[in-house]
Amino acid sequence: MASLIDPLISFVSAHVLLAYLTLFLAALLEAVPIVGSVIPGSTIIFALSALVPGGELKLEWVLAAAVAGAVLGDGSAFCLGHREQREILNCWPLSTYPRVVAQSEAFFHRWGALAVFFARFVPPIRAFVPITAGALGMSPPMFFAVNIPAVLLWAPAHVLPGVLAVSALHRYGGFAPHASIAKHYWIAAVVAGAIAIGVWTWIARRRRDAIEPGKP
Repeated sequence: MASLIDPLISFVSAHVLLAYLTLFLAALLEAVPIVGSVIPGSTIIFALSALVPGGELKLEWVLAAAVAGAVLGDGSAFCLGHREQREILNCWPLSTYPRVVAQSEAFFHRWGALAVFFARFVPPIRAFVPITAGALGMSPPMFFAVNIPAVLLWAPAHVLPGVLAVSALHRYGGFAPHASIAKHYWIAAVVAGAIAIGVWTWIARRRRDAIEPGKP
């Protein structure tokens, strides 16, 4: 793992603007239907947050990149749904994911405008609720009035744990602020956790499909 993380840290240190662009794109792509359910945007943001305490990245710019990407991604998906209306939910490629679309609709009908807020913290429907909200007729002012505060909470919730964890390792673990070992611990833990969650989710879905009527 260290052989993979060391080049990442070196690359980020030498190409800071590309690191912020990566954070921006990770947050943006998470809001794209279907793409957002497979792009590990949260994992990327969690992992790169470990580079803030050592000075490779600046906290304010990490937060700004994550917020800007999430707002633009959610807003674009919502506007597309608002323009095309309900028909878009039955068109390709959304038509290939009827279960997730149905879950997003049910989530929206249950919670109304608050669904936009809650969905920002609930993958994988995070990638489907904005376009669903637009397709089901939610007004743009209401959407952004709920979505922007959600994003402003979501970004620190994804960035600050990494910053605090690595800072704690620096302070209480005896590691110097620029030592890479603390970053290794955090980034490796995030990647391992993401893989474990991904495998568990895949197994759970396979088991659920196996017991549903009509499934082979």
